Amino acid sequence: MNREVMDFWGRARRALQTAEGWVEQDPDAAASRAYCAVSALFAAQGRSFKKHSALEAAVHRDLVKSGKWAKDIGAAYSWLANLRQTGDYGGETHVTSAEARRAVEATGQVIQTVRDTFPEVLPDETP
Repeated sequence: MNREVMDFWGRARRALQTAEGWVEQDPDAAASRAYCAVSALFAAQGRSFKKHSALEAAVHRDLVKSGKWAKDIGAAYSWLANLRQTGDYGGETHVTSAEARRAVEATGQVIQTVRDTFPEVLPDETP
């Protein structure tokens, strides 16, 4: 197993656990946690991206349009990417607790979809 893949995968699983605890106290931070799982998937293929927008484009081009992922998972990923922008850079606009709860659920779906895409590579356990 590639160390970069395992690092992204471990970060993704830990970030989801952290986000679950932050939903009410810090919804902005809770909403910022979806990227590592998808990065792990592409790292397992020897691919990496310097920009979040390039990663999102690859999700839709290589996973959704190819039929590997359902459209609703691609839409959830894009929604999470937009919500992360709000959480990290929204200025006076903040993520609500309801949006953060939805983000935690969507992140769990994305993580499960990533794992289902490469079950032989990505373990259920967090390293």
